[in-house]
Amino acid sequence: MTLQNMPNDTASGGRHAAPAEQRGDGDRLQNVLSQAGIASRRHAADMIRAGHVCVNGKVVREPGYRVTPGAARITVNGADLPVAAAPRRTIMMNKPAGLLCSADAAQGRTVCELVAHLPERLVPVGRLDKHSSGLLLLSNDGDLIARVTHPRHGHRKFYDVEVAGRCDEAALAKLRAPMTIDGYALRPVEVRVLRHRGGRAWIRFVLREGRNRQIRQMCGQAGLNVLALNRIGIDNLRLGKLPPGAWRDLRADEVAALMCKREV
Repeated sequence: MTLQNMPNDTASGGRHAAPAEQRGDGDRLQNVLSQAGIASRRHAADMIRAGHVCVNGKVVREPGYRVTPGAARITVNGADLPVAAAPRRTIMMNKPAGLLCSADAAQGRTVCELVAHLPERLVPVGRLDKHSSGLLLLSNDGDLIARVTHPRHGHRKFYDVEVAGRCDEAALAKLRAPMTIDGYALRPVEVRVLRHRGGRAWIRFVLREGRNRQIRQMCGQAGLNVLALNRIGIDNLRLGKLPPGAWRDLRADEVAALMCKREV
């Protein structure tokens, strides 16, 4: 790609500028441009700051803005960024507690360390917080990532949660009732008690969306303290006996099931 006759810095208009930083997973935008052969990382950073790069139709001026190639449309001076077609791959991991669901190692140890030897660059599909464990998908398939993470597709996610506190009918009614977290009205959640022992209870949650630390915040509003949180399934996909830290490739039928059209 020849990058000549760059438009004036103000041509795109400041009102279309994207936020200065995207807090999420993926590669830094300047690295994506460099890896595509557009320019050196330093020159790519200058181009981004000058307003020559758009992500999903909006100007981005922050070189560290994070994108997932294949999941976002990136243009330079109006031309689509050439991206080499990589084989699509999705794996299922049993995430151990203590690892971050991020591709940014600067924040600490991440799940990506466990698959760093793979030829494909896989990123987490959604999140489990650092202290949670269980079924986590990692993929380079932008279509699958979008379908699994967007709440309108209503993928059911199953969690077994150990809590301390008074887990009585009043607490369960609170968990099942309409609840607002961070100003967002949650969709109804399926909740049932698996067992009690002493002052602890094990509860199964079934969610069709995944707000940040949703279950922990819900339990907090119901007077319960989460001791352990483990995701055991997504729709018909189950963690099974996969050991912590281990992973396996999804079968074609499992990928097809996740991609099945459904909207709620």
